[in-house]
Formats: sequence, C-alpha cells, structure tokens
Amino acid sequence: MKITFPHMGNLSLALNSLFKSLGLQTISPPPITKKTMDIGTKYSPEFACLPLKINMGNYIEALELGADTIIMLGGQGPCRFGYYAQIQRRILTELGYNFEMIIIESPEDNARELASQLKKVGNYNSWKHVLTALYLTFNKLKVIDELDKKMNEVRPTTDKKDQLNKIYKDIQNEIFLTTSNKELNDIYKEMNFELNKLKNKEIDPIKIAIIGDIYIMTEHQVNMNIEKKLGELGAYVERTIFLSDWILNKVFLEKFGVNRNKPIYKESQPFLNNFVGGHGRESVGQAVLKAKHGFDGLVHMMPFTCTPEIVAQNILPHVSNTYDISLLTIIIDENTGEAGLVTRLEAFYDLLERKRESSKIIS
Repeated sequence: MKITFPHMGNLSLALNSLFKSLGLQTISPPPITKKTMDIGTKYSPEFACLPLKINMGNYIEALELGADTIIMLGGQGPCRFGYYAQIQRRILTELGYNFEMIIIESPEDNARELASQLKKVGNYNSWKHVLTALYLTFNKLKVIDELDKKMNEVRPTTDKKDQLNKIYKDIQNEIFLTTSNKELNDIYKEMNFELNKLKNKEIDPIKIAIIGDIYIMTEHQVNMNIEKKLGELGAYVERTIFLSDWILNKVFLEKFGVNRNKPIYKESQPFLNNFVGGHGRESVGQAVLKAKHGFDGLVHMMPFTCTPEIVAQNILPHVSNTYDISLLTIIIDENTGEAGLVTRLEAFYDLLERKRESSKIIS
C-alpha cells in the first residue's frame, strides 16, 4: 500500500509522519504549484470550488509518482465538501487510474465502518500502537499551530525577519522528526524561548483577524502566505481556525456534548441564527467577537463559489457597519494573482493605519 493524501496546511505533514510511524509507505503530493492547479482545473467540474480542484491536482500528481491508495475525509451538511470524495473517485477512475480511495466518515454515520477504516489505515497494528501514534500526531499538529500563532505575534514587532524565518523552518522540521511527546514538549519550550527573544514588546501593531473557509485559511500555498505578508507590513494577524482546534472539537469534544463554538454562535445570532454549512456561521460570529475585542480590521477569505461563505459574505458588511470595523473580502480561484493580492493588502493596511491615527487625533 502506497498512501497519499491531499495537502491542507500542516495536516499533510502530520499525516506523513503518522503513516510512517505505522510502517506504511507514503507518497506525498508535490507542493502545490500552478501545475497542480492547472491539472486540477482541467479535470474538475468548472463550478466546483477551488479546494476540490487542488485536491484533484494533488491526487493526480501523487498517482503519477506511484501512489495506489488515497486517504480522504467524508462529510455531511450543506457544504459540498461531503461530495468531494465520491466525485473525485469517479473522475480519477474515468481517467484510467488504478487506486483505492479510503474515505474516513464521521463516527456518528457508521462507527463500525469507521473502526474498520482506521484499522486498515493503521496497517493492522494493535489499537494501542495506532492510538499512541494518533496522539503523538495530534500533539505535533497542536505545537505547529502554536508555532504559527507565535510567528504572527512576533513578526510585526521584529526587524530580524531572516532570523525569524530560519527559526520557523528549524523548529518545524524538529517537530515532524520527533518521536516522543517528551521531545515535543522540549521543542515547545525552546520555540517560545527563541521567539520571545525577537519580540519587541514596545510596538503596538495593527490587529487584523482572518475569518472564512478553513481550507483557504490553513493552506499557505493557496492563500499565498497572507499571514506572513500582513505581518511583514506590520500587522498582528489572528487566524480564527486552526486544524488542531477543529479536530479537537469535531472528533472529541462534540462527541461528549461539549461545543466550544457556542460563544461564537451566540455572537452570530443577531445576524445569522442557522447552520449554513462549512464555517459560514463561525465567520459571522468571529467577526463580531473580534470587533468587540478591539481588532482594527477583518479579512474574509473564501474560495470562489463557496456556498457557506457566500452567505457570510452577504452578512459581514452589516457586522462591519454595526461595529465600525473595516472589512476586506478576498475570493480565491485558479486565476487569482499574487501581485493583485499584495496591492489589496497594502491598501487595506494603509487604510487601517490612517483610521487608527485619526481616532487618536479625535480622542
């Protein structure tokens, strides 16, 4: 079995580490490039959203390298993500690829089938071995998410950008090579120590929250490293979704009746009181929360034709007007260019800076 999986932020790095620890051969898709997008776009339905097209490009590139098994998540609800796996399997089969697709569905759909799938992708190791490997993988994902948060905190306050980027790469490599939770804990302490040395606490940067679709927000190649770009302009960036938090909520806490999104849903109620699929309701609720927490601006990111985020897109201007918080909407598809994105980010940052200066003069 030669396993592959789609890129989605740091998740693909974590899965690569997980499957290797279970004794499986993995073939990661090459990093997402224009070639990946071109392949995915060529073979996907025209009005499918961008993540489906990029996943298709990932699969084809990995199958061409020798992969024979694809791991993909299933889903349910109004978001079209729940249909991705079936559509992609059909397209790839019609293209003549010989492969097996293992779809990991939610436990409430069929717990017995889920257990069978996990046993298979666990290479028929003991449950103890599989669960230990999953626990370490989750912790790796958690620490690398903390690394991303720390980078966003330090980046706008330091002039040692090269040193900062080198530390990021070094620590990221250490995280995915480690084989124990104790080593991981040591790396976490080292990470905070090294990055805190670069932070200038005297600087009060412009604060921007990023809300929107989980795939676009977490996949840096697709969002063209927007957090880094805003940080280098001088903004503190807070992304509202991290994969480790999403997994913790969906896979564990919600199964025990704990929903950490309740405060977000409560804030969304005056504007949107229903589940609309994906993270549409979270986008609205987080926008209100960030406005109340004193953020200067919101960047709403979504793939072209994303149904849940289209709902949120139509509501967010009302949130912006109600709470006087500036809003920039960025819709990404295969034709989005980096130069245009940079121009819009620079203009938005300048707007926020002038708005803050004006408020100081008035007060």
